[in-house]
Amino acid sequence: MPIQVLLPAHNESGNIRAIHEEICKALDDSGYEFSILFVDDGSTDDTLERIKDLASMDRRVRYLELSRNFGHQNAIKAGLDHTDAEILIMMDCDLQHPPGLIREMLNWYERGYDIVRTRRRQSSHEGMVKQVTSRMFYRMLRSVSDIDIEEGSADFRLVSGNAIAQLRNFGEYDLFYRGLIKWMGFRQVSIDYEPAPRYSGETKYSIRKMIGFGLKGVTSFSTRPLYFSAYMGVCLSALSLLYIPYVIYALSNGLAIHGWASVIVTIVFFGGINLLILGIIGIYIAKMFYQTKRRPHYIIKESNL
Repeated sequence: MPIQVLLPAHNESGNIRAIHEEICKALDDSGYEFSILFVDDGSTDDTLERIKDLASMDRRVRYLELSRNFGHQNAIKAGLDHTDAEILIMMDCDLQHPPGLIREMLNWYERGYDIVRTRRRQSSHEGMVKQVTSRMFYRMLRSVSDIDIEEGSADFRLVSGNAIAQLRNFGEYDLFYRGLIKWMGFRQVSIDYEPAPRYSGETKYSIRKMIGFGLKGVTSFSTRPLYFSAYMGVCLSALSLLYIPYVIYALSNGLAIHGWASVIVTIVFFGGINLLILGIIGIYIAKMFYQTKRRPHYIIKESNL
């Protein structure tokens, strides 16, 4: 039964040979036929050349070269669309996802599970900022979205059989596979792992990208922010009515209404609330705008499939 390991790669030159060796070590004596599919996501270093070198030496190595950097989730979709494997294992190239865990994932698959997810445990080599922001991200996602994504969920997973075909059918513009995997059902199980230090290179997830990823996750699986905006508008309108008795009292007693500062503060406050609500609505409208364009998620420049 064929296995394919899907590896999105963007400027991962120093990790290509190492991840190939570790995957082969994990699967060579597993009894499964396997191949490795690298998706070069618009790398600007010699990542693709290193992949091609491996492909010339190992016929199990295949690759897709995208015409530019389309993003991690779209690179995963490119691999999904071009796999013919019965079992697909998605993982990163930087060796933070331990290839040795693949054997345990296969054990769960053999017990009848269609999808084996992974949860990242906090590690001592991860910075405090990353640990705190990660916890905040998952707590926020659980509180406002319609799915329960476990804290530490990672893009290291096994997907098999009909689950691959169904996952391939998702055509939404903003792909968020951590949420889609949990949403789609099937028989699933989660296993824990401790991430290793990055083997080579630097992380591609800056704080800005992490915030964008969080917004994508929330807006892809919930309309609660829109309801929150509506409720906030109703509450603030109701609170503003409390000011009317004071105005009537002041006018009836000939009192001057002082306080330009309070007026300015009120205007600025409500103006900020309006911009916040418009911004939330704008995010959803932007998603609709991009979805209606129906542009491809990626463009393939070269492949050895």
